[in-house]
Amino acid sequence: MVKRLSVVDVDRCVGCQLCMFACTRRSGKGGMGESRIGIRSAGGMRKGFIVIVCRACLNPPCAAVCPSQALLPRDGGGVSFHAQLCIGCGKCKEACPFGAVFWNDALAQPLICVYCGICAGFCPHGVVAHEEIAESAHA
Repeated sequence: MVKRLSVVDVDRCVGCQLCMFACTRRSGKGGMGESRIGIRSAGGMRKGFIVIVCRACLNPPCAAVCPSQALLPRDGGGVSFHAQLCIGCGKCKEACPFGAVFWNDALAQPLICVYCGICAGFCPHGVVAHEEIAESAHA
């Protein structure tokens, strides 16, 4: 079984960004600057929020365009990131159809989800889940 994040019910999102804080804190820092999940306004409080998570693609386009093999497909979907190989070209960020490759400007490197699920544990409304999925159901 492989794990990935999924958005259970975006309508429950209140925009608190606790998931983003938890993700960044995992790296030992405060704030949201190194979050690998994103919460954005859909156009004001009445329109709600957009929750951006890595979909753990079986054939990840971000890895396909990486010229240095810093992003490699992981078993079951998604990618693993090898920072020492990254040349900072940004092609991975451009290639993600979901906008789920975030960017660290200071390091000129992508911020890639590691599928740990810490963000799901901090969501007070159950918007995000960390799920085990069968490979056949994985898309």
